[in-house]
Amino acid sequence: MDLRGRIGAGLKEAMREKDATRLSTLRLINAAIKDQDIAARGEGQPDGVDDAAVLAILGKMVKQRHESARAYEEGGRLELAEKERAEITIIEDYLPRQLDEDEVTAAIDAAIAETSASGLRDMGRVMAALKAKYTGQMDFGAVGPMVKARLA
Repeated sequence: MDLRGRIGAGLKEAMREKDATRLSTLRLINAAIKDQDIAARGEGQPDGVDDAAVLAILGKMVKQRHESARAYEEGGRLELAEKERAEITIIEDYLPRQLDEDEVTAAIDAAIAETSASGLRDMGRVMAALKAKYTGQMDFGAVGPMVKARLA
């Protein structure tokens, strides 16, 4: 089952179980995907966005919620921070398993070898290869400095 199908099935299940938090989070996910579908149609893609784009949307949503939870904690709004963390957990159910540090290192080495990168000017090609293969499985904000250190 593709990612959209899994999200749709999860939405129906949340409705049946009357799980309000899960239901509202999955509705937010569907709304974000539909927004991207509409934008894609405007750019000449009648089928909308693919699973890779949906993974990118989910990753962006997780990142936004991490930032919001941190801001709420700093502001002393712990109940709102907990709500954000609950949404993160639900969204992460639909993301692939995150790679651990050893797997990230191996993926970086493989991407460098695959692109025949030799210096910092090849960093963009290495990052593009990693994003093509591992979208949703690693934090590219943390991976960028690791790639830069390897290529330096």
